[in-house]
Amino acid sequence: MELKNNLKKKEELNFKNTTMQLSEIVSAIEEAIPPGIQETFDNSGLIIGGLQREINSALVTIDVTEEVIDEAKQKNCQLIISHHPLIFSGLKKLTGSGCVERTVIKAVKNDIAIYSAHTNIDVITGGVNSKICEKIGLKNCRILKKKTGELMKLVTFIPISHADKVREAIFAAGAGKIGNYDNCGYNIEGTGTFRPLDNANPFTGDLKKVNFEKEIRFETIFPKYLKTDIIKALLKSHPYEEVAYDIYLLENEFNIVGMGMTGELESEMDEHDFLKELKKKFDSGIIRHTKYLNKKVKLIAVCCGSCISLLNDAISEKADVFVTSDVKYHDFFDAD
Repeated sequence: MELKNNLKKKEELNFKNTTMQLSEIVSAIEEAIPPGIQETFDNSGLIIGGLQREINSALVTIDVTEEVIDEAKQKNCQLIISHHPLIFSGLKKLTGSGCVERTVIKAVKNDIAIYSAHTNIDVITGGVNSKICEKIGLKNCRILKKKTGELMKLVTFIPISHADKVREAIFAAGAGKIGNYDNCGYNIEGTGTFRPLDNANPFTGDLKKVNFEKEIRFETIFPKYLKTDIIKALLKSHPYEEVAYDIYLLENEFNIVGMGMTGELESEMDEHDFLKELKKKFDSGIIRHTKYLNKKVKLIAVCCGSCISLLNDAISEKADVFVTSDVKYHDFFDAD
């Protein structure tokens, strides 16, 4: 769905007269837009509804309001997929005293499920910022500020006879992806030692005797939101009764996740012409901008939402223009 610069814009999705469980829809969304990459303050994911609910029609919207619930009911949509979460901070009561409480109550009464993808679709490549770049017509796009602390490394020790099986299971769970490559790992052959004690049931070796086993030290990386899946795949595929493994948090940049993007116009433009085109392409009644610098522009930085905190990153990247959704009055002066 093409993104629209209109908070009230919605698009109805019908599943071609078929019925799906909500769990199938959630799985499909989260495979493409993992909720684990959302910001810590966010509340993306399934907000209202049971995963076993049968769905045959959904409404897509930016915000969930009482009017949106009414429209979903009128169109017989059992699911609303929104950008902004209806419940952002905790609710301590449901008395209907505020718009959020009234909307939650109306959704529950009408048995309408609500799912939100917010900052996770903001920060992922192919998400909102990618669509903004696409709409402007930018080329050679890349993330403006890549996220760090989102990757982990697994190190484990596998008997040579089972190395292929364990590696394949770990890769199938989502590990070992770096840029345009998958199945990335490192393998070193060595010798492991262990002594099975009373009540042990060793895969190989004798009780109370030190065993020397030819093993592969296997290393690979994965996004930290997959940690549970990776460990589960390791333990299920590994033959040892007690599996030795280490997990490290990495400070590497996660190259497909981050705030904002930069991209280049096909050719240089006059800054005034660029802003006129920007206003036209996003069907915006008005745009605010700093004073003209009387220069041509080509490298454009963008970030959906209120992203003035990335101004210095845009400057460091030598962007000619920084496009964002919301900037306070005094922040305009920092652009200098």
